[in-house]
Amino acid sequence: MRILLCNDDGYYAPPIALLARMLAPLAEVTVVAPERDRSGASNSLTLDRPLTVRRAQSGFYYVNGTPTDCVHVAVTGFLAAQPDLVVSGINDGANMGEDTLYSGTVAAATEGFLLGIPAIAVSLALEGRENFDAAARVTAQLVERFRRHPPPRPCLLNVNVPDLGYEALRGKRVTRLGRRHKAEPVTKAVTPRGETVYWVGPAGTARDAAEGTDFHAVASGYVSVTPLQVDLTHVSDLGALAEWLK
Repeated sequence: MRILLCNDDGYYAPPIALLARMLAPLAEVTVVAPERDRSGASNSLTLDRPLTVRRAQSGFYYVNGTPTDCVHVAVTGFLAAQPDLVVSGINDGANMGEDTLYSGTVAAATEGFLLGIPAIAVSLALEGRENFDAAARVTAQLVERFRRHPPPRPCLLNVNVPDLGYEALRGKRVTRLGRRHKAEPVTKAVTPRGETVYWVGPAGTARDAAEGTDFHAVASGYVSVTPLQVDLTHVSDLGALAEWLK
C-alpha cells in the first residue's frame, strides 16, 4: 500500500513527522507538504507561477505552494506510482462545521479525492495541545481498515480527534457537519507608518452542535468521522429556481 501524506502546517511541523512514523509499518509513505504554514489556504491552486519540489534532510518533499498544489503535483506528475490513499494532517486545531471550507488540511485530502483516490483529513480538535499521539494512533487504525477492507469507491473522510489521551477516547462516531456562528469581527490596527491593517478574527462558536454533529461527538470525547462530498448543488432549490427564471 502506498500513502501520500500531506498537511497545511508545513513539512517541518512535528505532527506530520509523528504521523509518518506511525504509518510507516503499514504502508510505503511519501510526504509531500508545503514549505511553510498554509493554514486557511482552502482548495487554492497556484496558477500564476511554476512550482518547485525539494527534498529536506528528513526525506520529506516540500512544495512552494498550497496543500492542494502538493497533492496535485504529487499525483499528476511527481510520483512514479499513484498512491492508494491520501492522508492529510495531523492539523493543529479542529476542522469542524464550516471550517472544512477554509481548511488547507481538508483541501489536501479533497484534491486526492477529486483525483480518484480515497482520502482522510485528520485534525486534533484543540489548537496548541499535545495529544497528537492519540490522533496518530486513530489515523493508523483507519488506514489499517482501508488496507484490509478497501472501500468500493473513493471516499473523503474528515476526522476530528478530541484533545485526550488515547485511553480516554470513548470511540468513534460517524457524524454530520455542525454549524458555527459567524466569525468574530476583524481586529483593526495602525502600523508605525500610519497604514491601517486588519487581522481576521477567530471562528465563531458552535451554533448547531446537536447530537449527531462533529461538534457534539468531539465535545463528548468521541472521534468524529464525517464523510464529505464535493457536489455543492442545492438540489432542493432546483425547481424553485427554474420557476423564478421563467
